[in-house]
Amino acid sequence: LVFRAALASAHQCHPLPQTLSVLKSTPQVRGMHTIIRNKETSRDEFIFYSKRLMRLLIEHALSLLPFQSCTVQTPQGHDYEGRTYSGKQITGVSILRAGETMEPALRAVCKDVRIGTILIQTNCNTGEPELHYLRLPKDISEDHVILMDCTVSTGAAAMMAVRVLLDHDVPEDKIFLLSLLMAEMGVHSVAYAFPRVKIITTAVDKKVNDLFRIIPGIGNFGDRYFGTD
Repeated sequence: LVFRAALASAHQCHPLPQTLSVLKSTPQVRGMHTIIRNKETSRDEFIFYSKRLMRLLIEHALSLLPFQSCTVQTPQGHDYEGRTYSGKQITGVSILRAGETMEPALRAVCKDVRIGTILIQTNCNTGEPELHYLRLPKDISEDHVILMDCTVSTGAAAMMAVRVLLDHDVPEDKIFLLSLLMAEMGVHSVAYAFPRVKIITTAVDKKVNDLFRIIPGIGNFGDRYFGTD
């Protein structure tokens, strides 16, 4: 537990980094958080409102991609000054298992998006993250990569996943870490280790408990979503 405990004690009371972008907390967003955080919420409702939040999160993340000016002609024969994505391609990478629940939302808004997966599991004896499986598309180094995990507490798994992407030559400033819920310490840990990675979430909670669970949190997202709790 040494590594995660060290993360838990680092960067306390520091201001949140500028690389963090939090979805605007509208009454609608707060309402969905209220439903999915409620321990009495049924599995069907948990899945439904989680998917709605995921869609909003993905749309928000796409607005942060680089765009350039372009001119198109409308059917009426007039020019329209618009914007077009200036990168080569977008690739989604989910951290299994909870991260894969965000893939449908990404596919719904990004046509022909490529998907990769990383399986990182916590060692039950040491509490440390371990890489078990990896499948990434070819030539990922030229893409903007949307890295998806539903919750980030200490940031240990997210940091390992970012390190894997960097080892595959993905530029740090082209990595977008997306999560429905993050703890402040996880935000700080990722931002300190990788200051050019963009961190995007729908909410940030202040604390984690002795088991490194986010407080007040959402519970074990994977268990609640897949019905394995």
